[in-house]
Amino acid sequence: MSSAAQNLEGNQAKPFIAEPVVTTHEDPVDGLSWLLCQLTLELPVPHFTIADLLALREGSIVETASHHTSDVPLRVNKLLVGWTEFEAVGDRLAVRITEQI
Repeated sequence: MSSAAQNLEGNQAKPFIAEPVVTTHEDPVDGLSWLLCQLTLELPVPHFTIADLLALREGSIVETASHHTSDVPLRVNKLLVGWTEFEAVGDRLAVRITEQI
């Protein structure tokens, strides 16, 4: 008898029993809540030149192409994640998220 046949005959291995697969529905991002990211809002300013940039001083006002009720793109690390609108909260300017992507 071959050695392979002898091993098969003398093998007292336990039968294979499949164990249930445990899956978790946790979002892997939940473990990264401490990770810093950059949140940015984009306001289009048409016809803005380098001369305009150099002329900026404290108290300067820059006119944007957005109406005060227009939705403004919200980005996290340059990735578009939603749309916002500006809102006054007391003496501060805030944004309200109007749509999440």
